[in-house]
Amino acid sequence: MTVDKAAIEWRRHLHQYPEFGTEEFKTAEFVANKLEEFGIEVHRGIGGTGVVGILREGSSERSIGLRADMDALRIQEENTFCHASKLEGAMHACGHDGHTAMLLGAACELAQHRNFDGTVYFIFQPDEERGTGAKAMIADGLFTRWKMDAIYAMHNLPGIPAGKFVTRPSSVMASESSFEIVINATGGHAALPHMGTDPIVVGAQVVTALQTIVSRNLSAINETAVISVTNFETNGTVNVIPSQVTITGDTRSFTDEALRKIEEGIERVVAGQCMSAGVDYQYRFNNSFLSTINTQEETQHAISAAEKVVGVENVVGNCEPFTISEDFSFMLREVKGCYILVGNGVGECGGTALHNPYYDFNDEILGTGMRYWQTLVEAQLAK
Repeated sequence: MTVDKAAIEWRRHLHQYPEFGTEEFKTAEFVANKLEEFGIEVHRGIGGTGVVGILREGSSERSIGLRADMDALRIQEENTFCHASKLEGAMHACGHDGHTAMLLGAACELAQHRNFDGTVYFIFQPDEERGTGAKAMIADGLFTRWKMDAIYAMHNLPGIPAGKFVTRPSSVMASESSFEIVINATGGHAALPHMGTDPIVVGAQVVTALQTIVSRNLSAINETAVISVTNFETNGTVNVIPSQVTITGDTRSFTDEALRKIEEGIERVVAGQCMSAGVDYQYRFNNSFLSTINTQEETQHAISAAEKVVGVENVVGNCEPFTISEDFSFMLREVKGCYILVGNGVGECGGTALHNPYYDFNDEILGTGMRYWQTLVEAQLAK
């Protein structure tokens, strides 16, 4: 059986048995066993359920890291094909099964042919979806136990023709942060608003004023960002002015400086509105993902490898940034590297959106992804 056909079998097996973040026990064991079959040194339990495979060839001290994510989502799959998820409420709806299979296929090819001089680290990461897996592997010594000159990752993207690659230098994906604002007032009877303080009025003013952070505090050219209020809750009822309002939401930005301005700006807006109304507040801001920032040189290496595999006409090296987020961003804060996206297809052939119950990874791009990884390694660690 060819590696391409084997990769399809691996991918469909993984799709049938999805596991949530930090619970990828069977997936990790499957990956580790395959790597050992290929003759690759294996380290299990990195950052919980993470796996690192190490392949050395020649005498060079040069090194490269390749990362794939393994976790699934809490989504009930609606597909009816033979390899659909066998687990209730769990599904590979983001294509991590495909990412894992592509990197395993590349590991197999590289171990067989060994057309490079240096060290390749195959990094299989848990819990990307919640943004804890990369940080856990880093905390467990991913970059202190092992030296990597650069690190690369790849993700599929529906809506782009199958096998077409897109990336860009600098910020390719946004940071993601959530916020919670709790406004405490006295409330009271709806017929007697003058006898208390009304948190709904204050909350409404906060919601409106939050949009001025993007429109008036951030550069329209260099600091693109989004602030979205996604929920507004009170403890009132039809004839009762509530004593508490809770506002929650989500923010996206492309630079660390914009992220800082948003975090500080939200509290400034809330504090000002609450002070003018004479009410109290609590504010919590949580950053789940940093912006994914590709380094210039490594992005060019990634583009060059992709062009060799699919042709110059099928590679976009300066795409528009995406407002979705990725926890590979934390690894790029430690080591220079590049995150690239490969088209999963359009329409019925791979075009179903990520995180959708009808999504499926397009097996036609497994070979493309495998050859991209192999080409990148052989170019960066050329003999």
